[in-house]
Amino acid sequence: MSERKPKSIVVAAACLNQTPLDWDNNLENILQAITEARRQGVEVLCLPELCITGYGCEDAFLAEFVSDKAQLMLERIAARTKGMLVSVGLPLRYKKSIYNAAALICNGRVLGYVCKQNLAGDGVYYEPRWFKPWPVGEVGRIVTAHGSYPIGDVFFNVSGLRIGFEICEDAWVARRPGADLSARAVDLILNPSASHFAFGKSETRRRFVLEGSRAFGVVYLYSNLIGNDAGRIIFDGDCFVASCGTMLTEGPRLTFAPVTVTPARVDLTLGSLAQSRNSSFKPQTKDDPAREVHAEFKFTGKAARKLSVSRAAAWEASRDAKYQEFTRAVALGLFDYLRKSRSCGFVVSLSGGADSSAVSCLVAAMVALGVQELGLKNFLARFPYIDGLRRAATQKQIVRCLLTCVYQATAQSGKVTKQAARALSSALGAEFYELQIEDLVRSYVGLVEDSIDRKLSWAKDDLALQNVQARVRGPAVWLLANVRRALLLTTSNRSEAAVGYATMDGDTCGGLAPIGGIDKAFLREWLRWMEKKGLKELGPVAALKFVNQQAPTAELRPAKYNQTDEADLMPYPVLDAIERLAIRDKKSPKEVYAAMLEQRGKYSALQIKNWTARFFKLWGINQWKRERYAPSFHLDDENLDPKTWCRFPILSGNFVQEIAELQNDNAHAK
Repeated sequence: MSERKPKSIVVAAACLNQTPLDWDNNLENILQAITEARRQGVEVLCLPELCITGYGCEDAFLAEFVSDKAQLMLERIAARTKGMLVSVGLPLRYKKSIYNAAALICNGRVLGYVCKQNLAGDGVYYEPRWFKPWPVGEVGRIVTAHGSYPIGDVFFNVSGLRIGFEICEDAWVARRPGADLSARAVDLILNPSASHFAFGKSETRRRFVLEGSRAFGVVYLYSNLIGNDAGRIIFDGDCFVASCGTMLTEGPRLTFAPVTVTPARVDLTLGSLAQSRNSSFKPQTKDDPAREVHAEFKFTGKAARKLSVSRAAAWEASRDAKYQEFTRAVALGLFDYLRKSRSCGFVVSLSGGADSSAVSCLVAAMVALGVQELGLKNFLARFPYIDGLRRAATQKQIVRCLLTCVYQATAQSGKVTKQAARALSSALGAEFYELQIEDLVRSYVGLVEDSIDRKLSWAKDDLALQNVQARVRGPAVWLLANVRRALLLTTSNRSEAAVGYATMDGDTCGGLAPIGGIDKAFLREWLRWMEKKGLKELGPVAALKFVNQQAPTAELRPAKYNQTDEADLMPYPVLDAIERLAIRDKKSPKEVYAAMLEQRGKYSALQIKNWTARFFKLWGINQWKRERYAPSFHLDDENLDPKTWCRFPILSGNFVQEIAELQNDNAHAK
């Protein structure tokens, strides 16, 4: 076998918008990526983790037919890889266990399987529930219907080009497999990933890709999934190609395209030169034939055309990057949820307040960003099942077809919120309905009053009278959503979820909670940004001034009570800070109180103490609500979703002793 490796080759990382168990879609995207890569003269293509099945299969990974079907798909993919090396992610069943694997295909033939050594088991990730970690240094043989192949901790020698793998989490740990691969003179490390979106996370990936390429003296390819894979997690599509500490190219993030290929020509002599110069580099001089898989391939190193160098979009480096990230991530999440669920649009119960206004704006942003990137024709082509869109000729017409806003007035509703709802709907181009539901509220109150033989009063029945209004708003919007075959969006945010400040089966009605993963303080900042500046693709939404000039209110008590959210709870910035300390950082009430005193600003120690106690009490008694909230998008590392992030007992002691200890703490009495 020839050991003379090529001096330069064309490589690429690709992001794919996959869906769990959607075999046709996933195969189509994979083959499209291969076709596009071949068109650009790519010889080595890295596809994302578990891209054959989709990442979010959950317990379906345990079903034998899933891994069997993945093998059938792999063979169909292999047949389309003539003249290329392609890595493909899939679940692999071996010795009564399932492994998260990447297959390397060479010129139509599977060479072997590398299995993930470090499984992601924190936050949204539950890989240890389905997969086994592969032991370092071990190699086996797996027999499939198509032959016998090496499996495990292997690397590949393809005509002298040594190729190794770090699969997603493998690169996030202290002892990365890349160090061992570097000692074995690997030239190219492929990292197929399924790494979810979170604020600022892209920069972390960029750093370990750059550092891996530098420290290991290799060309490093990183590919990630893109879009809303299974409902809750949004992938941002990061793709990087780096060489010896230099970023050669990177793909676009948060794109609406189903497939994006990011190619680069790489000089393979630079890694050898860097390691030769590095006095601390100590190669593994003893060969390990069991781990090194040999194959022949004729490299040309010739791109089909001149390759352009791709860089991060301008918005990534802007001062409002976090607002941009939030808008683009949620917009992409909504776009994929809409088409993958085959819903015919969205319905929002628009109160004229911050939360429902934010949700409505995000739907409009989805349309603006999608049309800008894909073009009107291609955007519409993604929703062939929505008859109403066939007549849409402008962006505003698309919004009108896809977004219906409903303002539902009771006796407590004010002119300001009504004006805000109407003005915002008009500005966005949404369909708008105004419903008078006070008679329905009175009829339910009357039924109960007749049953219990007394009148309900605000003095005695405050919470019940508030909640009935919120709940009466549910049936009409559900009915409208059903009539339109649309998805009802719930408008609760994370701050409200933390303390149960939402009416179950009222404002929690809906199938998806787009802002359930974000705090209220940020949302209010974002709404001001959307009013004054906003997305280039959408423009400022001036009508938000009617929303932003209000103090947040549930508007469920009579006007004389001057109800506001923060009077009912505490200032939202304080609530969010307490939540981070208590839930993210797992601090006790006394520890939270002590930490909050250091950042209390204008508030007294007594206020901070009372708010801390109130937070823990409300958190403890409202877990049942969090268990019932609609699915929300994961946007940072502070999510409260009990199914995929933050677990807490429905029944507990509710921190009674801890709150008592806090109240008896007089160390900071002033």
